[in-house]
Amino acid sequence: MSSGGGDIAALGREYAELKPVVSQIAEWEQLCAEIAEAEAMLDDAEMRALAEEELPQLRARLPEAERAVQLSLLPRDAADARPAMLEIRPGTGGDEAALFAGDLARMYQRYAEAKGWRWEVIEEQLSELGGVRELVVRIAGDNVFARLKYESGVHRVQRVPETESGGRIHTSAATVAVLPEAEEVDIRIDPNDIRIDTMRSSGAGGQHVNTTDSAVRITHLPTGLVVTSSEKSQHRNREIAMQVLRARLFDQQRQQADASRSADRKAQVGSGDRSERIRTYNFPQGRLTDHRIGLTLYRLEQIMAGDLDEIIDGLTAEHQASQLAEMGA
Repeated sequence: MSSGGGDIAALGREYAELKPVVSQIAEWEQLCAEIAEAEAMLDDAEMRALAEEELPQLRARLPEAERAVQLSLLPRDAADARPAMLEIRPGTGGDEAALFAGDLARMYQRYAEAKGWRWEVIEEQLSELGGVRELVVRIAGDNVFARLKYESGVHRVQRVPETESGGRIHTSAATVAVLPEAEEVDIRIDPNDIRIDTMRSSGAGGQHVNTTDSAVRITHLPTGLVVTSSEKSQHRNREIAMQVLRARLFDQQRQQADASRSADRKAQVGSGDRSERIRTYNFPQGRLTDHRIGLTLYRLEQIMAGDLDEIIDGLTAEHQASQLAEMGA
């Protein structure tokens, strides 16, 4: 059989990428035509009053139409349309950090549900208090990576912990990493470069106590990356662990490529630097601050319930503005 199906899929993706560009250019051309028509009407005594009324409105729409065309022509991240691997781990702060990591996980899950995305838990380790020690989730849907890629970094929380009797505000943190899902064609892993170990599954509450040795740990020897999966099926665990390993290696590859293209990457929104403190969640004041774009919002409760669009839109707009500046637009 020929690879016609793959060619058709590639053409479909190319068409989907070009369609918005063609649409924006068509709207701009239509607006230019309407302006030219209205300007021609100025010479007609009977139509001049109507033209003088319409022209300011039409001309006022022109800068926005031109900007829309410029934005549609910006180079797209080839990974934007891909599913994403979301990884959340507690940072400094002990039990409180694990509880905050759990809060972040619920925030992203609610956001995913609102978008109609599929949320598939790959690996989850809970703390005794119900917080998250480690969470790896695959999220699939429309433009998942495009919407979530700016979430990578250190998220800091300031609040009175439930375990604190004195009412003192504590500061703790959790780390979020968002990686585009990699396909086998993106990353080819040499079987000689990995070590696969099986071990007994374990989880909060001892739900895996009576299971066989089904958990899988894969070590990528050249990089030292270690991935585990603890589902009940050993075969499925191997699949999942390889999927996560490919995503991490693909992310490393993208990071290196970005670093070589731009020496001042860390100054840009979405640099992907996992050690960068990107956001502070201040519960006593109900305030969220994104430090990269100086955005402060006083509706933390709604944000923790998954209302993230205003923040993500702001980060996307800032990134687009920096791209336009680089292009000299």
